[in-house]
Amino acid sequence: MRAFSSAFAALALFTAAAQAGKRGLTWPWFNSPLDPGVFNNGDGQVVAIYDYETYAPPSTNGNGGLGFIGMQRCLDCDSSPISQLAARQQQQGWATVFSLNEPDINGISPTQAASWYKQYINPLAIKKALPAITSSQSSGQGLDWLQQMVNACGGGCYFDYINLHWYGSSFGEFQSYVEQAHATFPSYQIVITEFALENPSGGQAAQVDFFKQAFAYLDSQSFVQLYFPFVATSPTLLQQYDSAAASLVGTGSCLYTNDGQPSAVGNLMY
Repeated sequence: MRAFSSAFAALALFTAAAQAGKRGLTWPWFNSPLDPGVFNNGDGQVVAIYDYETYAPPSTNGNGGLGFIGMQRCLDCDSSPISQLAARQQQQGWATVFSLNEPDINGISPTQAASWYKQYINPLAIKKALPAITSSQSSGQGLDWLQQMVNACGGGCYFDYINLHWYGSSFGEFQSYVEQAHATFPSYQIVITEFALENPSGGQAAQVDFFKQAFAYLDSQSFVQLYFPFVATSPTLLQQYDSAAASLVGTGSCLYTNDGQPSAVGNLMY
């Protein structure tokens, strides 16, 4: 892993890479045996990696030559203390920061999130994403929660990206949600940092069919900056360390096989 010497250098390199591709790796904390570099094959389709934390991805090969994006996933995490956010960004030189992880279903109000964002995310002189929201259509969740946060910001939250998560049963549902988000926030780029079918009866084959459609669609949309299929790990690791996720999506969407090579879904990343 080669550390970027400055945020400016990171931004320049990441921007150049992002022009070639939009795909990224969602990297869990338990991924130490795996190598993200297997997806960095020189074609430039996979350009980014994030691990829900403000520390470098745990792996056999650092960030695998990909642009690491730090994420402050909670208001103040033991693993990623808010007091260290600015220092870690400067030390590691990320060009982009992601913020809260699904606050719309985790008891964080839009007003609280707006105040927190102004205090801790605004000062970072890099690209910024608003909190990652779920695709819930319930009042006070999903895009409704995010609109309330933006309203609470009163124009005082500085951001570049809307950050979406989606789990559902069809490509049509996914496309509709992405387009709803774009219609709600037409002036901003979108990043999609988790998405997959919910444990389809067709298993891996169904996930492959879904991602083929989704990747083609997202690549064709100028308002989509980056997207990260869920999840860049192996079936064994997902079942062992995140049984809730394995129950929600199954293991057919894992980008790795148990021997650390690209799976049938992983092969779509190239």
